[in-house]
Amino acid sequence: MQNLLLLVDRVSTALGQFFAWLIVALTLMITWEVFSRYALNNPHDWALDAQVMMYGILFMMAGAYTLAKNGHVRGDVLYGFFRPRTQASLDLLLYLVFFMPGIVALTWAGWNFAGESLAIRESTFSATPLPLYPFKFAIPIAGGMLLLQGIVEIIRCILCIQHGVWPSRVQDVEEVDVDKLKAMVHVRDEDIAALDQFVAPKTAAPGVKV
Repeated sequence: MQNLLLLVDRVSTALGQFFAWLIVALTLMITWEVFSRYALNNPHDWALDAQVMMYGILFMMAGAYTLAKNGHVRGDVLYGFFRPRTQASLDLLLYLVFFMPGIVALTWAGWNFAGESLAIRESTFSATPLPLYPFKFAIPIAGGMLLLQGIVEIIRCILCIQHGVWPSRVQDVEEVDVDKLKAMVHVRDEDIAALDQFVAPKTAAPGVKV
C-alpha cells in the first residue's frame, strides 16, 4: 500500500516539476514582449492571452503537486498542536465533506466545459486568435490529478488513525529558515561569531590608517 501511495506522489511531483518550467517560459515571454513593445515598437496582440493561459495551466497543475507535499495553507492555528491521530481524523472529515465533492464537481464541470470548447473550436477574441480548447482541457486533467492525490491523502489519514503516525511522503526541495539550516549543519551562533573575526573588517582607531 505504501508503495502505491508513493507512486502517486511521484506522478504528482513529476507533473508539478514539469509544468514549473512554465515559470521560465513566462519570464522569457514577458521580457521579450516588453522589449518588443518599447524598444522595437512592435507589440503582439496575442501575448497577453498566451501569458494568461500559461499562468492558468501552471496554477492548476501545481495543485496535485502541492497536495502531495502537504503544502496547502491551513487556517487552523491549533492544528500543529494536535496529535497525529487527531490531525488525521480532522483531515479525513474535511476531505470527505469538502474536498472530494468540490474536486469531483470541478473535474466533471471542467470536462464538459472543455468538450464544448473543443466542439466549437473556441479561440481568443483578438486580431491573432489563439486556440482556447487545449487550455481548457487542463481543467479536467488538473482536477483528475487532484482527485487521485486526494484519494491517496484519505488513505494516509486512515493509516495514521490506525497506527498513530503519518505515512511517509516523497520528498522534494523545500525552503528552510536559518535556525533549521543551522541545526542541519550542526552550527552554533558561537561558531559563527568566532569566524567573524577572520572575515569582518576591523574598525580602525581614530586617526589611524588601516
